[in-house]
Amino acid sequence: MPLPRAAALLAAVLLSLPLAAAPGAARAQAQTDPVPSKCLAIAQALPSVTYASYVPAQATRTSGEVTITYAGHSTYVIESPGGVRVATDYSGIYGRDPLPRVVTMNKAHTTHFTTSPDPAIEHVLPGWNPDGGEPARHAVVVDDVYIRNVTTDIRRFGTMEENANSIFIFEVADLCIGHLGHLHHALTDAHYGAIGRLDIVMVPVDGGMTQSLANMSEITTRLSSSIVLPMHRHSTPMGEFLAMMGNSYAVDYRAERSFTISLRDLPRRPTILILQGV
Repeated sequence: MPLPRAAALLAAVLLSLPLAAAPGAARAQAQTDPVPSKCLAIAQALPSVTYASYVPAQATRTSGEVTITYAGHSTYVIESPGGVRVATDYSGIYGRDPLPRVVTMNKAHTTHFTTSPDPAIEHVLPGWNPDGGEPARHAVVVDDVYIRNVTTDIRRFGTMEENANSIFIFEVADLCIGHLGHLHHALTDAHYGAIGRLDIVMVPVDGGMTQSLANMSEITTRLSSSIVLPMHRHSTPMGEFLAMMGNSYAVDYRAERSFTISLRDLPRRPTILILQGV
């Protein structure tokens, strides 16, 4: 829950401290961001967390409506009230018209990244470090959008490659929107703490290429988002994922590929929103 207004200064101080990591979870990205996050959990007593609400002067965040469009595969296009377009898991196939200002990518497969993005794209954010070494680290403000990442591992040829995937978090119009990428393993308490609150989460539901539906439904449930957007479905029947999620979630099938949402319009009952084409 948001902290009272009187505690905003305390929240800013607390957000400057590193998150406490669970044993064995040192790889979870929990360092301090240069811009304090409105969605970031203060990990005081994981898995219980307290959420801080603090608007940094560095980012011109505004309230208003965000438009989200399912472009294809794992690509959603997020458009901010200020007109910033962001495409997730961008391969150059989906979400390129009109060209986004920001793209995020993951390298599990070539359907999630491109080695030759259009040079007119202002910000290309790979979920891994192309130079190796330290994990990818993004904390980018583009007008009214703040984008950060939390790294995870991916499977490659039977082994796990550390920090090769990123969960990207988009903070826009007071909403916290997360994209799980090509997530290959369970999340630790430290991961959840680094992610923080997610009002909207984009979840792969392929049932095996990332993780089983049972594992993905467990992760999705713990994130406690108001809106769940399935993606990366392939041939998996949607009904299987819905059954795993249970009756506590409403289900909303849409005939359109896009919807518009604001913080005040989030559904009271958690909802799995299935856009046309998913």
